[in-house]
Amino acid sequence: MEFPFFHGKITRRTCEELLSKKKKNGSYLIRESESVEGALCLCVFFEDIIYTYRIFREPQGYLRIQTSEGVPERTFKTLKDLIYTFEKPNQGLITSLRYPVKKPNTLQRSQKFESGMDSIYDGEKLSSAFVGILRMMTLTGLW
Repeated sequence: MEFPFFHGKITRRTCEELLSKKKKNGSYLIRESESVEGALCLCVFFEDIIYTYRIFREPQGYLRIQTSEGVPERTFKTLKDLIYTFEKPNQGLITSLRYPVKKPNTLQRSQKFESGMDSIYDGEKLSSAFVGILRMMTLTGLW
């Protein structure tokens, strides 16, 4: 399965530049968190502001996302399920996910997992914890 909106290890600033270029409410991408090891960030553009929601891997293998205050926490079996849910309105994000922002062509590579190894990370330095999480997600069918 491919996730062209997954940008891997990019900075918050790069993320903001990519989303701001689109200028469309509901544009989004996913990147690795710079401040929380092993977490992902779902970044969403709305009314000239970038909103960031952290995605955590639970010990049971599920994904948990931090949404708006007062909204009950929810868990998801796969990243695909999470995205599908938040494409619908009024699910706890500032706006629904409408426009995935793909990686620039110069950076985009196959994002298919093959035998536990993710070809997108070949030659890139990522935290071993995050790579381990992605491998575990792949092996358990959660990615």
